[in-house]
Amino acid sequence: MKVFESGHTVAVLVLPGLLPLEFGIATQIFGAEPEYELSVCADDQAGPVRGPGYTITATSGLEAVVRADTVIIPGYEDVDARPSVRVIDALRAAHARGARLVSICTAAFVLAEAGLLDGRPATTHWQSADELRRRFPEIDVQPDRLYVDDGDILTSAGVTAGVDLCLHLIRRDKGAAAANTRARALVAPPQRVGGQAQFIERLRPEAVGESLAPLREWMLDSLELSHTVDNLARRAHMSRRTMQRRFREETGSSPIAWLVNARIDRARQLLETTDTPVERIGRLTGLGAPASVRAAFHRHLGTSPQEYRAMFLHRAVAVPG
Repeated sequence: MKVFESGHTVAVLVLPGLLPLEFGIATQIFGAEPEYELSVCADDQAGPVRGPGYTITATSGLEAVVRADTVIIPGYEDVDARPSVRVIDALRAAHARGARLVSICTAAFVLAEAGLLDGRPATTHWQSADELRRRFPEIDVQPDRLYVDDGDILTSAGVTAGVDLCLHLIRRDKGAAAANTRARALVAPPQRVGGQAQFIERLRPEAVGESLAPLREWMLDSLELSHTVDNLARRAHMSRRTMQRRFREETGSSPIAWLVNARIDRARQLLETTDTPVERIGRLTGLGAPASVRAAFHRHLGTSPQEYRAMFLHRAVAVPG
C-alpha cells in the first residue's frame, strides 16, 4: 500500500448542474487538512458552473485533474447529461496515471460514462441506482451501501454519504485518529452504522401490473398471518407456478421476498411513528419474535430496530391502544 505523504493533491471536479452540498463536503473536508493540496477544477471551455443562486469559477482546468493524486467528483442534477469528451479523456488519463477517483452521489454516472466502473462494484444515490444499473449493466451496482471502496476507485451514495466517504479516505490515508478528529469538527459520526437501505422510502418494489393487485392488497392487510405460496396461489385462484410467475412479472420479486420487504416496511413505519415495543411489532407484522425482527433488520437494512428507531422516531408520538 502506498504510504501517504504530505502534499497529496486533491482535484475537485465541478460539472454543470453541480449539487452544492456535495461540493461543499469535498472542499470543506479536504481544504481544512494541511497535508492535502486542494484545487477546484472544471472544463474551462464550458465556462463557469452555474446553478440556482450560485456561480463557481474554478481555479484550475482539466490539466489539474490529469495530474492529481485524488480526483473527487461531486454529484450533479441531470444524470442524463453526458459529460464532455474532454472531461472523459481527463478522467481516463488520471486513472491510467494511477490517480484515485472518487464520486459522490450521482457522479458515479460520470465514471460509468468513462468506462471506469466496468466490472467493478459501485454505488450511487438509492433513487438513481436502478437507472445506473439499467444504463450500465456491466457495473455491480450495490444500492444498499453508503460507499464502496474498490481500491483506486471509490463511490458513495447520496448527499451526506459523501461525508462518510471523505472521512473514510482520511482514515485510509492518515489513520483512525485523524479521521475521528475531523469527524468531531464536522459534528459527524466517524463511521455510521448500516447502509443506505435504511433511508430508502420503502423496500418492496412498485408493481407494474394489476392482475394480482387484490392479492397484494390482502397480503398488506394481513401481514400478521403465516402466508405460504400455496395459500397465496389458492387465494388468487391460480396454480402455484402461474401465481409465482405472474407475481414476479408484476413486481420483479417472488411473493415471499415481496412479503418480507412489506413486513419490514410496516415495522419501519411503526418504529418511526409509535412507541410500540419491538416484541409487539414482530407480532403485528408477521416478522415474529424480537430476535427474528433484529435479524431481518440487520440482513435488509444493516442496522437494528433500536438503532433505526433512535435515528428516525418522530418524538411527538403516543403509545397506541
